[in-house]
Amino acid sequence: MSVAPSDQPERRPSQAKRAIFCVCLVLLAAALAALGTWQVQRLSWKRDLIARVDQRVHAAPVPAPRQADWDKVNAAEDEYRRVSATGTLANDKETLVYASTALGPGYWVMTPLTLSDGTAILVNRGFVPMDRRDPATRRAGELSGPIEITGLIRMTEPKGSLLQSNDAAADRWYSRDVVAIAEKRGVGAVAPYFIDADATSNPGGLPVGGLTVIHFPNNHLVYAITWYGLATMAVALLVFILRGEIGRGRRQ
Repeated sequence: MSVAPSDQPERRPSQAKRAIFCVCLVLLAAALAALGTWQVQRLSWKRDLIARVDQRVHAAPVPAPRQADWDKVNAAEDEYRRVSATGTLANDKETLVYASTALGPGYWVMTPLTLSDGTAILVNRGFVPMDRRDPATRRAGELSGPIEITGLIRMTEPKGSLLQSNDAAADRWYSRDVVAIAEKRGVGAVAPYFIDADATSNPGGLPVGGLTVIHFPNNHLVYAITWYGLATMAVALLVFILRGEIGRGRRQ
């Protein structure tokens, strides 16, 4: 009695499963390769961003955008641009924002700078340690009269940090939220950005400016290699299976 007919039903499901598995491998390899290509594109974008920011940081300061240009200010074109602005510091309206810096924990001193047209720009004058949060302990640094501030444009940081939300009612701040701080302090027309003051020394040594951290993680090359490596493994497995199928077909 021939056994061939009884073999066929057992062989077909196995072949169908292998075919489906091979199709899945092809799709997986394509998806992994696409992810690798996307990371290569991200790498190019990140390198361009780092180059542009580095150029802005080291360029000569330009006038800070005034009210007529506020609606044009955006992170892509303006963040970390070196600017200067002249006005009067409203020291009685300063706000302390919790900070963790290379100098230890403390606060950023955010003070409105009133310009000649009556508008204001919030200025991060720099860092003060925990035991100097009281303005009475650093009166020398509360500058009066017209003053020029030079620093970097930063975008507003609404709502709070990843771990803690701002509490305007309790006057507890964990991020530099320009709109909320200006509203709390009764500042009228305020720029939608703030300025991180540079390292120009203040009388008495506080606040300490020039502590802006500019760091853009750039792991895209590692990610690209990983995705391409996984795609290669998927293709290698596919080739192994196909070679096995061809060998099996020849033996039959």
